[in-house]
Amino acid sequence: MTALEDCRIAEVECKSVLNKSALADYTVNCYAGCEHGCRYCYARFATRFSHPGDPWGNFVDVKVNAPQVLAREVRRKRLGTVFISSVCDGWQPVEASYQLTRQCLEILLHYGYRLTILTRSTLAGRDLDLLSSKASVDFGVTITGLDENLHRLIEPRSASPIKRLALLEEARRRGVRTYAFLGPLLPYLSEIEGSLVPLLKAFKDAGVDYFYVDRLNPRFGVWPSVKNLLQEHFPHLTQEYRKILFDERVRREYSQQIVSTVNRLARKQGLDGKMRLCF
Repeated sequence: MTALEDCRIAEVECKSVLNKSALADYTVNCYAGCEHGCRYCYARFATRFSHPGDPWGNFVDVKVNAPQVLAREVRRKRLGTVFISSVCDGWQPVEASYQLTRQCLEILLHYGYRLTILTRSTLAGRDLDLLSSKASVDFGVTITGLDENLHRLIEPRSASPIKRLALLEEARRRGVRTYAFLGPLLPYLSEIEGSLVPLLKAFKDAGVDYFYVDRLNPRFGVWPSVKNLLQEHFPHLTQEYRKILFDERVRREYSQQIVSTVNRLARKQGLDGKMRLCF
């Protein structure tokens, strides 16, 4: 095990990497854990047994044999859509040296799998040479808002929103089908109109083919992380978040409000029919 800044990196071997998923036919994750350390990340559940008690963002397991395992699996599994990556960012900083995600992209494209990519990292721009003009690829970035101060609090080690938008624009120029993932929306912070209007305008200017909208979800480990963030920076919102996440009636009404608000604002930006819900 070696150290990268304050994140512990361990090299491990995996038995399988092309795994069935509810998000697509398969997922490929070359890493377990993620250096980005996003405060709201649901992927904590994936390492709750292998890293009990370890703070999210402080460890990454590198599946060093992932390309070799994938090369065997693609020969015996049926073609389908592969989501990259579902429980980590395939282009987190450690990928710059290991290049596992890039190697897996080359294998999947060679064998004719359809790819759906989602990242918060501008490092993914390195691999646009593989993806350019590929009709079988959807390339997306997650953007929760354009406020740089909020971004530094909730996504401390990921690329800035402006750089992610630039990556979307570059992918589109390269002939890649693009989308944005708007979420999770944070109550009273990123789902207010003052934040949504410029963000939706940016999606339009970037020429995205569609965009997803998701709400904050109380999956494993998410509430303690978000609660700590709120208590430190937005203590007046702690109880409001608790109600939105855990009171069934309040959560239902809040969800309906999100759909209505984003729909209305998207129509004003000429994004009719491009919104897809994740809830």
